[in-house]
Amino acid sequence: MNTTSVDAYLQDGCGRCDKYQTPQCKVHLWTDALVLLRGLVLGAGLDEAMKWGNPTYTLGGKNVVMLASLKECCAVAFFKGALLEDPDGALESPGPNSHHARQLRFCSAAEVKKAAPRLKRFLAQAIQLEKEGRKVERKAEDGPLPEELAQRLASDASLRRAFDALTPGRKRSHALHVSGAKQAETRVRRVETCVPDILAGRGFNER
Repeated sequence: MNTTSVDAYLQDGCGRCDKYQTPQCKVHLWTDALVLLRGLVLGAGLDEAMKWGNPTYTLGGKNVVMLASLKECCAVAFFKGALLEDPDGALESPGPNSHHARQLRFCSAAEVKKAAPRLKRFLAQAIQLEKEGRKVERKAEDGPLPEELAQRLASDASLRRAFDALTPGRKRSHALHVSGAKQAETRVRRVETCVPDILAGRGFNER
């Protein structure tokens, strides 16, 4: 995973797969758009860092937005996007199990330029929310952990500590992966596939 700098990210890629430092890296599909997005976010007065292999922008050490390179587009992801006023419905959820984050997605530099006023308004809102210390209310948990995962955690104190340190979304990704199997034996095998990611502080299949 490339965690050196945003300049290195734009030049070499994200480092999450074997396409790192090749033209096939998905970062290179959206370089022009990402450069424009970076300028707009920095122009809002946020601090820049690399976290989780993505350009991340903070205010007073608190995460506000992140740039992401996807196969079909690039995006600005707002960590507290669920609190943003979005009368036009421009923001999208990253996935069905994402309660807090929202994304503004782009497929070209031209789209970024056209949406710049809207993006600036979202950035101003997000910054004000952080200054006010607003928090997204957590929804009720999806339910207890799958029995096989709970037993594995109970048998390994270091794994339990690593799991407890994960974000709610990352915990949920492991629970969903394990519980998605119908057979108990399959669920046990899935638990073992989760162990390396849990110990590394990642969600399931996160790279």
